[in-house]
Amino acid sequence: MKFNVSSTELLKGLMDISKAIPAKSALPILENFLFVLEGNLLEVTASDSELTLRTVIEVDKTEEEGRIAVPARHIIDLLKELPDQPLTIKTVSDSSIECDWATGNSILPFFPAEDYPEIKGAGDDAEKITFPAQSLADGISGTIYATADDEIRPAMNGIFFDFDVQSTTLVASDSHKLICYTTNDVKAEGKCSFILHKKPAAVLRSILDKDDEEVKVTFDSSTVVFAFGKTTMICRLIVGKYPKYRDVIPQNNSSILKIDRQLLLNTVKRVAVCANKASNHIKLDLNPGHLEISAQDLGFAIAAYEKINCDYSGDELSIGFKSTFLIEILSNMTCETLVMKFADARRAAFIVPSEEEADTEKVCGILMPIMVS
Repeated sequence: MKFNVSSTELLKGLMDISKAIPAKSALPILENFLFVLEGNLLEVTASDSELTLRTVIEVDKTEEEGRIAVPARHIIDLLKELPDQPLTIKTVSDSSIECDWATGNSILPFFPAEDYPEIKGAGDDAEKITFPAQSLADGISGTIYATADDEIRPAMNGIFFDFDVQSTTLVASDSHKLICYTTNDVKAEGKCSFILHKKPAAVLRSILDKDDEEVKVTFDSSTVVFAFGKTTMICRLIVGKYPKYRDVIPQNNSSILKIDRQLLLNTVKRVAVCANKASNHIKLDLNPGHLEISAQDLGFAIAAYEKINCDYSGDELSIGFKSTFLIEILSNMTCETLVMKFADARRAAFIVPSEEEADTEKVCGILMPIMVS
């Protein structure tokens, strides 16, 4: 193997996929990048067996093609210290490569590409869907915080992608809160779905390039492939059945609070300072025309109370929530005015954008109450 490449371009490509390199693996070969050089294209793969990232880097003056596995930490550490300049990489023995730059060189080991495990994508029966990159990034950002850490129900540890002929909904829930992100930009030929674990979902969100217009999604019952720009991400799916989330969305909550989202968020943050640090409980007292928010920690003899004007129609209601959950939902919505719909103090509140912003705000959620004295 011998080729020339920009040190900066090579570093950028390796950094983009380095999130898939395990810190320590039972299979040591996975602590390496797999380099496959064909023509003027260098395909680089990183994998921890559950998540695989692959990118293609354009190179110059390919003199000898080849396949090798290069230690990830060593080559990244070297490239980080080099200024932007042409770099020549070539094999100099059966187990080492030489990196030459203007004023010096470095010898690094490599391992046989044959030792690198085969990475399989989705099968022949896979579903194929095109997802706008911005919608995919927004959907993951708007739901990932609501995923659970549940060993008993692993399906709750990921984001549920629910494709339909009219729209697509991304769903996440930890049983205390449920968040839905719906977009009409993505439509399938028929109903289909998969559950993406939150760890690869977070990686996907971080590497999605704003310049990429579309992401091609290919998936079967166990594997999903996301392809965009020069990057491909392959990961295993959570196998299991996601709960029927539509059945738990309240339909007849008749008490309605309409309020400025930022005002409510700031008020909850201020009052929550005096909430019990273990429970984070706050109480909302709703009356026509105003909302009172309060919290107290009897152990430290502290309390907070704030009264704000609002548009509320319904019976007088006192309801408690965990402040951290409410703050998360309010922070991840973008609408200026939101609507909270209540049934009573024991049933979930439904949080949606106001009617005027319903077309632009794609996120809605439900939040379970807690009993407060």
